[in-house]
Amino acid sequence: MRILHTADWHLGKRLDDFSRLEEQRKVMQEICEIAEQEAADVVLVAGDLFDTFNPPTEAVELLYKTLKQLSANGHRPVIAIAGNHDSPDRIEAPDPLARECGILFAGYPHSRILPFALESGFRVLQSDEGFLELQLPGSLAPLRILLTPYANEYRIKTFLGLEESDEELRLILQERWQQLADRYCDQKGVNILLSHLFVARRGESLPEEPEEEKPILQVGGAQAIYSDNIPSQIQYTALGHLHRMHFVERHPSPVCYSGSPLSYSFAEAGQQKQVLLIDLDPGATAVVREVPLTRSKRLLRKRATGIDEALQWLTDNRDALVELTIVTDSFLTSMERRTLEAAHPGIVAIIPEATGVGQVTEGQQKNIDLTKGMEALFHDYFRHVKGQDPNEEMMQLFHEILAEEE
Repeated sequence: MRILHTADWHLGKRLDDFSRLEEQRKVMQEICEIAEQEAADVVLVAGDLFDTFNPPTEAVELLYKTLKQLSANGHRPVIAIAGNHDSPDRIEAPDPLARECGILFAGYPHSRILPFALESGFRVLQSDEGFLELQLPGSLAPLRILLTPYANEYRIKTFLGLEESDEELRLILQERWQQLADRYCDQKGVNILLSHLFVARRGESLPEEPEEEKPILQVGGAQAIYSDNIPSQIQYTALGHLHRMHFVERHPSPVCYSGSPLSYSFAEAGQQKQVLLIDLDPGATAVVREVPLTRSKRLLRKRATGIDEALQWLTDNRDALVELTIVTDSFLTSMERRTLEAAHPGIVAIIPEATGVGQVTEGQQKNIDLTKGMEALFHDYFRHVKGQDPNEEMMQLFHEILAEEE
């Protein structure tokens, strides 16, 4: 059985004033072509299909066209779950019609899809809240999927009937996953966990969440889940949320983020984007292969000393979206700005760094480093105003405000 794992499409997302929709169309087409060329049996989309709860019409249209093409008229089933950017109700709304194309949506951790069959040979054999067993066209072994779309801690506990529970979320999910695995997942089928959560190895530093991403690890959000909370019956865990492809675990069962198909902030500049292909047999170890995606624009950061160096670099890197820092001994003139903007169609930001302007008094910075993320800038500002670093409670409030603002 060959599985294509992708996530974090964020359809409709912009980069400041730049629309990414045309790039997204090209990359979605590339994913469809990879699924066809590699003869994938099933496609898993691990959340954040859209960038907002109310995506633009063009993004909605692109999602449905892409999933329809991926499904190959029900011969290649597609299972897509909601992420923290998605409205669970919006994700599930087209489900009755989508099922006829072999496309299955799950918006909530307790979503249940009733058994049905298509003429292509695709069948939902049995289901439970947060679980599916599928028969794929041309495959002898069934595919079992534990489904956990994103929900905050309160909602997950509520869905599981634990409104008053003080038990850690990771232990609640571990118990629920283990119950489903013990009930349905033997070695006669292929067993997978599909989720949009923050998963890490116990005892290791947590990876950073994407810049401008709605943080999951915050007050009112959800805890990090440890890879050892995943049942031993699971052969592969397909994750969404983090935009950099990486393995949380490789052995004995791979736990992996596929990453986003495009770079969505300059913090992701230089990252190679890809989809993952997983070959699996019942009771066997998953074989994971990375397939690069090549049709989106590169995101590049450049720190140039002077206008001439900047203009030369812009000429050499025209097919990219650019964040340009100009180091000069005086402020940029309006004419210099216009010259830079006319030299390149993809300048997202010009950051002047004037090294010879004014005198710096003790405790002040000469320049604000706008290449830093929002959290680092807030630290700098708080330290400048208050003379000390913000405490943990202040940072939790800051993260909540960022999420609400997003």
